[in-house]
Amino acid sequence: MKIRTRYAPSPTGKMHVGNLRSALYEFLIAKHEGGTFMLRIEDTDQERYVEGATEIIYRTLETAGLKHDEGPDRDGGYGPYVQSERIKTGIYMKYAKELIEKGEAYYCFCDKERLASLKAEVVEGKEITIYDKHCLSLTREEVDANLAAGRPYVIRQNNPAEGTTTFHDELYGDITVENAELDDMILIKSDGFPTYNFANVVDDHTMDITHVVRGNEYLSSSPKYTRLYEAFGWEPPRYVHLPLVTDENHKKLAKRGGSASFEDLLEQGFVTEAIVNFIALLGWSPEDNREIFTLDELIKEFDYRRISKSPTVFDLVKLRWMNGEYIKAMDFDIFYEKAEPYLKKAITKDLDLRKIAAMVKTRIEVFPDIVEMVDFFEELPEYDAAMYTHKKMKTNSATSLEVLSEVLPLLEAQEDFSNDALFDVLVKYVGEKGCKNGYVMWPLRTAVSGKQTTPAGATEIMEVLGKKESLERIRKGISLLQSQ
Repeated sequence: MKIRTRYAPSPTGKMHVGNLRSALYEFLIAKHEGGTFMLRIEDTDQERYVEGATEIIYRTLETAGLKHDEGPDRDGGYGPYVQSERIKTGIYMKYAKELIEKGEAYYCFCDKERLASLKAEVVEGKEITIYDKHCLSLTREEVDANLAAGRPYVIRQNNPAEGTTTFHDELYGDITVENAELDDMILIKSDGFPTYNFANVVDDHTMDITHVVRGNEYLSSSPKYTRLYEAFGWEPPRYVHLPLVTDENHKKLAKRGGSASFEDLLEQGFVTEAIVNFIALLGWSPEDNREIFTLDELIKEFDYRRISKSPTVFDLVKLRWMNGEYIKAMDFDIFYEKAEPYLKKAITKDLDLRKIAAMVKTRIEVFPDIVEMVDFFEELPEYDAAMYTHKKMKTNSATSLEVLSEVLPLLEAQEDFSNDALFDVLVKYVGEKGCKNGYVMWPLRTAVSGKQTTPAGATEIMEVLGKKESLERIRKGISLLQSQ
């Protein structure tokens, strides 16, 4: 069997993390077996259509590296690949009428008032409103008369009210539901458009889709899909229902959340490859439990049978860690290109930004971290003299004042203000004083940065700041300590 998968998004806005995961898994399932990955645009819900959303879909897939083999822009012989274009071919109405002829569907002329009057029923503890099949009893003559009179109608699926329906999921196994739970869902709406559920089944069959990957919120709809496949006499695809993605509070990841979409994550400074890697692990794990994968490695390793059935947490802390690992391994020139806008946002002075970039490369997790990490190069922040006290370094205000006062003339006399030359001068001073390096370097770094943590040591910072600025900051540190 040649595997054919499809990613079938609706153009309703940014691509949610859950949708991108479905696309990624569809892509990996196909590519792992040398199959075909298709893009199909499902735009039948015109009320939710968002201008420009289709372009977002294309851009996201391209950026993420999920190249589709077939789609609206790559005809593989199964087009059209946009549902609104498929509607014009009459395909959905054709199949809906075929079901009517088989007694598996029927015209429904009920108006809103009558539908609103239907009573809710309790089925297995759940309160649901099920259509009462009122229009199923209409004679052929009554139906024809209503159609001739131009009465608005929908076409409904004729589901049995008794017995059970069983379908198979690759992860959950066989699932059986009571037919009493199955509403006669609408297949063709009053505007002539197919419903999402009906168009899905028709398109998946006519496009020879072998595997359907989607969130497990669609498990409840699957029996209706199964009934449609049985009504047509078609072989259903293999279903893979994915576990729910939750936030840290174990609630469904909101679509409007700050990290809910691929574009949100890019804007927050995450690397594309890290995002894709992270999303691949939202519910799937390899045999060896490794965590860092290239897309090619994912294709080789991915086995959808290792997808978990349990909800998976979108752990932003873990994503930040993973992103940091990708940044550490990044080619420096590529890193600098991405880091430069953030460096320039924090620093307007004429300093060596590439040297500063090298300082932060192994210390950041996302690119916006750079701004707060390097802003002291632009201007010495106000800081408390208590920062000079460090138990491990055995420093305090008094010892720091002594050190800064003694090294200041040494640095004033120093012409070579390179990192190595400055380090040699200070190490010589440490040897003469008979103390540890930190005893000297801690107060000096505090004086030139005004920060508790910095991306580099004192001498590296001083080399970038230059002699004039470094000495000025050290004098300010001495003045602050003397005022205590």
